[in-house]
Amino acid sequence: MKPLRSILITALTAAVAGPLFVSAAPAASADGHATSNSARHRPADPIVIAHRGASGYRPEHTLAAYALAIRQGADVIEPDLVITQDKVLVARHENEIGGTTDVAEHPEFADRRTTKTIDGRAVTGWFTEDLTLAELKTLRAKERLPLVRPGNTAYDGRFEVPTFEEVLDLAKRESIRRGRVIGVAPETKHPTYFQSIGKNLEDPLVRTLKRRGLDHRWSPVTVQSFETANLKTLAKRVRVPLAQNVNPSGRPYDHVVSGDPTTYVDMVTPAGLKAMAGYADVLSAEKTVLIPRDATGALTTPTTVVRDAHRAGLDVYAWTFRAENQFLPADHRDGTDPNAHGDLDAELRTFYRLGLDGVFSDFPDLAVAARRPASVKAG
Repeated sequence: MKPLRSILITALTAAVAGPLFVSAAPAASADGHATSNSARHRPADPIVIAHRGASGYRPEHTLAAYALAIRQGADVIEPDLVITQDKVLVARHENEIGGTTDVAEHPEFADRRTTKTIDGRAVTGWFTEDLTLAELKTLRAKERLPLVRPGNTAYDGRFEVPTFEEVLDLAKRESIRRGRVIGVAPETKHPTYFQSIGKNLEDPLVRTLKRRGLDHRWSPVTVQSFETANLKTLAKRVRVPLAQNVNPSGRPYDHVVSGDPTTYVDMVTPAGLKAMAGYADVLSAEKTVLIPRDATGALTTPTTVVRDAHRAGLDVYAWTFRAENQFLPADHRDGTDPNAHGDLDAELRTFYRLGLDGVFSDFPDLAVAARRPASVKAG
């Protein structure tokens, strides 16, 4: 299998995708207008993955957020996948949707509010697995972080919850329209939990990829997970690249359930990365795994994880790059307002110098712009 960056680079340099041949299309600004040609993707660049779409500018996991990300020059869009009562995959950050839709304003669903244990934690609200797709389609998305991104609340109530199929349709349509391959990087959410209630995510995911002709090693699709068991299962069922997500602490939840003591820290040792390469193609790491922060929140010396992962044959992606001060290292913040924007460009360039193969960002336009050489920026 080829990691997604390799697939997109190949499509950039050879007409392997037929009508989806990638040209160096211009990126775009936050309003979707084309920017300078200097922001174009080059084969040596890391790919930019739009984290839940252009979620810094539109409510996350909506077709509007994904479409804007593509206009901004993102190489890949990322839908988190959960499932409905009638076993349809949809794009939501969590299966609990009280914070990302207007479900609380629908009296017909008042009796669906409940408390469940998700990955060992009690969660109260409304859950996708308790609504059919038809019912879910009566809801409208809203901004998950209204105090952090108040501008996004202007779009509350405008957009539906999209299905995975609709996200794939958008990527295909925009690939043809723009003459460049738009990749898709779905993340399976809470796979052990969904397996426990008889609604596993892998079966409909595999069926969808096979039905759409996307189950081959050159498909512009990479499947992600924070758990390991489902990736190992998928490695035997599909040929698309797989990405192992890792946090700076804790264990995959399937390890908790099975009693496996292996932690995320263990997984990014040279031995752990070698084992990971047996079933995955990409290490997708929370950014402090790659460059830790000191007690003040400032960046410190990079770890050897990128080098070690590359030696194991893995591509390396980092997440999540956001512009607001509260998400930035202390040495890249601007002022004390946690919701004001700091110097995301400087943080991205620091991480790009590690030799990353990809980054996840809520602000794809800024991640694309940061790929430009410093001399071009200054000019």
